[in-house]
Amino acid sequence: MMEILEESELCFPQLLNSSCRKPKRSLTEAVLLFSLLSFISLLTVILNLLVIISISHFKQLHTTTNFLLLSLAVSDCIVGLFMFFEIFLTDGCWLFGDIMCVLHVYLSYITTSASVGTMVLISVDRYFAICYPLHYSTKVTVKAVSISVSLCWVCSLLYNSLIMMDNLKQPGRYNSCSGECVVVINYIAGIVDLILTFIGPVTVIVVLYMRVFVVAVSQARAMRSHIAAVTQQKLGKVTAKKSEMKAARTLGVVVVVFLICLCPFYCISLASQDSLFGVTSLPLETWLIFFNSCLNPVIYAFCYPWFLRSIKLIVTFKIFLPDSCDASVL
Repeated sequence: MMEILEESELCFPQLLNSSCRKPKRSLTEAVLLFSLLSFISLLTVILNLLVIISISHFKQLHTTTNFLLLSLAVSDCIVGLFMFFEIFLTDGCWLFGDIMCVLHVYLSYITTSASVGTMVLISVDRYFAICYPLHYSTKVTVKAVSISVSLCWVCSLLYNSLIMMDNLKQPGRYNSCSGECVVVINYIAGIVDLILTFIGPVTVIVVLYMRVFVVAVSQARAMRSHIAAVTQQKLGKVTAKKSEMKAARTLGVVVVVFLICLCPFYCISLASQDSLFGVTSLPLETWLIFFNSCLNPVIYAFCYPWFLRSIKLIVTFKIFLPDSCDASVL
């Protein structure tokens, strides 16, 4: 009886000497965890797929800013797919082998780095749109954005390959038992990662958005002034469009929420000697990054009318009608 009970507490009962033990968890807790992960994962994938389909399908949405949102939605959708793996880990055991363990973490690092890079590009886009409205259309083109996004993903891939090199060469080298998925990044690599994917990008984002905020406030004051209004009539469109200002506010919310979700992970990583990622026992700060992928489309739904109109056309299958890509959603 004791032997059967002991085997039921192991991830791999056939490996009595090397198997990890399952964490003690009540049935109610396991069901709640399973349900919550399933709901968040499914919602993340569906919402981000709606963003991807909307921007890809409707020609009116083929703008430079929206292509940046498309890149962000792709990374968020991949994160949602990764969360499906966590659904099978409610018993605390990794059952997919050492290679899948490293690939799972490796791809999640790539998407996180790509998301950070995209946030920087979004900040640059809003900076030019608000601070240099006359030069925006010539400086920020679809071609330039496409190249920037592609470089962002390629650099993320190469960079994380270097960071994860030891783990990729020998998957499972840091596992203490079978059924565990642990990836360790040494202290020096962790510091470099902290600077390149957190301190540096966050500094750029904050500086650019502070500049955007200052210019937006000054323009708002100027437009309330009669003298400024007369001056604008003489000089032409020297201030940013109202739509650009609204987009800056919306994307500002997206950036702030992203930073709030990202900060705890890197702050705790900085405090620890090694950067350790344990898939079978993900800490709260890691779940915050995952959950952020679900929040972005929710923000679009509240702030972008075109997203709600696009969803309506998609769920009613009107996108399959002839010339539906030319439909007005703005």
